[in-house]
Amino acid sequence: MSTAAPFASAPMAIEKDWIDYNGHLNMAYYNVLFDRCSDEAFEMMGMGPDYAKQRRLTIYTAEVHVCYIRELHLDHKVDVSFQLLDHDDKRLRAYQEIRHVGGWLAATSESLSLHVDMSGPKVAPFPADVLAKVEVMRAAHAALPMPERAGRSIGIRRRTLEPQSDRR
Repeated sequence: MSTAAPFASAPMAIEKDWIDYNGHLNMAYYNVLFDRCSDEAFEMMGMGPDYAKQRRLTIYTAEVHVCYIRELHLDHKVDVSFQLLDHDDKRLRAYQEIRHVGGWLAATSESLSLHVDMSGPKVAPFPADVLAKVEVMRAAHAALPMPERAGRSIGIRRRTLEPQSDRR
């Protein structure tokens, strides 16, 4: 298995039903685009629909952090990337970007996914054959720089006010 670094989806179109009353892509559908790309990357690592059906093992999303950078509209086409940042025997940490085919950044997503035995459901280690494919993708992505937007947290930055001097 050889993999691009980062993995890139086929170009995707914005669908008419995804446009909200503000005239741009509804926030939920950015996640659909990220998810479609993730599905392609998971398939490459041996964890697609057949894996779930035949082996009763799958991927669940545990946490996602999305940053909306620039609006997308109905006539836009996008490319979505998937960079595997880290993994252990049960989890995957990935970073994704949605870019307009013109190159500008529309949104980013960082996620933590769990490998799940559907009979529980319970978190379970990757089988050796799948882990080997995960490690191939991770090795291909290891040379990429850590994305600037990865590891961000949510908070409200407060300006600290200088104490006012006593004026009497």
